[in-house]
Amino acid sequence: MGRSRYKFHEEHYPYFVTSTVLEELPLFTKPALAQIMLDQFEFLQRERNVTLYAFVLMSNHFHLVVEGEDLSNKLRLAKSYTARQILEVMERHGHSRWLNKLKKYKRSYKRGRTYQVWQEGLHPKQLKSVRMVNQKIGYIHANPVKSGYVDMETDWRYSSAKNYAGEEGLIQVSLFSG
Repeated sequence: MGRSRYKFHEEHYPYFVTSTVLEELPLFTKPALAQIMLDQFEFLQRERNVTLYAFVLMSNHFHLVVEGEDLSNKLRLAKSYTARQILEVMERHGHSRWLNKLKKYKRSYKRGRTYQVWQEGLHPKQLKSVRMVNQKIGYIHANPVKSGYVDMETDWRYSSAKNYAGEEGLIQVSLFSG
């Protein structure tokens, strides 16, 4: 993805990816902005043939375990689309403080736009074994607990932890069985 040294290499492996909001602004504390991301995760599965094994959406970043062809391009387009949607909602609802920060901290080489929502890259990590996939899924689900937001992984609304516990999550994922 652009200037990043991290790359997607072999498409037949799952990848752990992370993306963070510029300056780590807590945009996803707003349910409308979190919903944009959930809708995009569903779209990637349904329309872009991306297999989503696990996700967590935190206040200022997300982690995914995904697999599919041309992931770099598909996820780049997803970030671009969600950025436009996020900015539209923020403008409509008058989130001027956050908009001003996204404008102020936009990288100077990002010409032709007023704001920047996402930090560059996805930092993909290829998962070459069942053990690695399971470790990353565990990490993803533990993220809100380690951050002190909830006591149990399944209490975090914006995660696939409920899916793995046999409960209904906010969106469907493909359960990794190794």
